[in-house]
Amino acid sequence: MLGQPIVYETLEKKGISYRKEEHIAVFSAEDKEKSGLHIWDGYKVSKNLFLRNAKGDKHYLAVTTVDKKTDLKRLAEKIGSTRLSFGSEERLDRYLKVKPGSVSSFSVLNDEERAVTVVFDEELKGEKCFALHPNENTATIFIDFEDVVRVVREHGNEIVYAEL
Repeated sequence: MLGQPIVYETLEKKGISYRKEEHIAVFSAEDKEKSGLHIWDGYKVSKNLFLRNAKGDKHYLAVTTVDKKTDLKRLAEKIGSTRLSFGSEERLDRYLKVKPGSVSSFSVLNDEERAVTVVFDEELKGEKCFALHPNENTATIFIDFEDVVRVVREHGNEIVYAEL
């Protein structure tokens, strides 16, 4: 698993400002609420869904916020895909080299083949207060969303915006 170092090295090299907070492991939105941690107050907190199409030959990372439910059937229609389902833990490891609960937009830094298309929620455009894991769920990075987009774009993964 390629975790935090690649994220921090990338952000430093690009001169991107961020704040980092370490914390207990958080695997889900429910864990975040139960943890009692308030480091996310005032921030849009990232929720990431690693998805595959019906054939399993296309993979997507859908990025929205923890407070939103995502209709996979509707999302497939919006991005012109066949039926979407969650990618297996094995596929997640093969393409993004992270474990469940640690997936974030920064996981594409591990995608050497640039095979995963990142689908960002349109509502995130212009968001200044965005929180996401640095490929491990024991820390959170607070950053301008456009800087996250810049990292993904400059890495070479395809980006699509859709209403999630």
